[in-house]
Amino acid sequence: MAEPLDLNQLRTFLAVHRAGSFTAAAHLLGVSQSTVTTQIRALETRLGRELFERRARGVAPLPHADELAGQVAAPLDRLSGVADGGRTPVAEPVHLAGPAEFLGAVGMRLLAPLIAEGVQLRVATGLTEQLLEELRAGRHDLVVSTRRPEDRGLVAEPFTDEEFVLVAAPVWAERLADGAAPVQEALAGVPAVAYDTDLPIIRRYWSYVFHDRAPAPDRLTTIPDLRGIRTAVLAGAGWTVLPKYLCRAELDSGMLRLLHHPDEAPLNTAFLVHRPGGSSNPHAALVRRSPLAAAKAWWADDEC
Repeated sequence: MAEPLDLNQLRTFLAVHRAGSFTAAAHLLGVSQSTVTTQIRALETRLGRELFERRARGVAPLPHADELAGQVAAPLDRLSGVADGGRTPVAEPVHLAGPAEFLGAVGMRLLAPLIAEGVQLRVATGLTEQLLEELRAGRHDLVVSTRRPEDRGLVAEPFTDEEFVLVAAPVWAERLADGAAPVQEALAGVPAVAYDTDLPIIRRYWSYVFHDRAPAPDRLTTIPDLRGIRTAVLAGAGWTVLPKYLCRAELDSGMLRLLHHPDEAPLNTAFLVHRPGGSSNPHAALVRRSPLAAAKAWWADDEC
């Protein structure tokens, strides 16, 4: 009769499957990375097959690993509860990361019902590349990403589409409305406000709407925070391109004006990204599922 599989090896395997890397699993288990490597190799030898595809950034589970994880996850989680004296574990805080502007304006609105019901969040903000790297290392449970990760070792679910709009305060909008030149030409002499000198959002708008390269403004102010850009433009600093979610109220009130009404607005898809296998924290699954459903309703209202 075959000997039973080693429980420590299975726990390590499940941690790697959920974390997506040996380094992150070692951090979660409180052991060295070499210990994780040794136990996974021993389990693979015992099973007679590889469980993970080693990659430059972490690992990706092979089909047999997904099957094994499905068999052992629930029993191991129950066993952990027994080891804790049979107490119902209190869910740990969910570590969520993403762009500060999006999480502040939209994410917290969507997650407020869960927070009211007792879900705890630890929110971090930053640039997409840095946050995805930290996700691979196990520092976050979920990341709102402004692009689909190229790493197949991460699971990305389309979250929502953000629409970009070309806006300015009424003082500039009225002045530009008096001219006969196309808006892209009329803006040449108007101060611009952008995220940085590369004009990332403005370039996307120009390419999609005008099928042209973005202008090089004669006068440019850069602010590495979209909320700061909104504040400056509201006060009459010039024109910019913003996500519509960030200036929806200002457009409705007339404090900002649309400078152009394209037939089809440029969109950018945001993704909810997590490591394969998910998390042992049940609240992480709630935080992942709830915004996916709530965002659809919120964005539908936005288009009304």
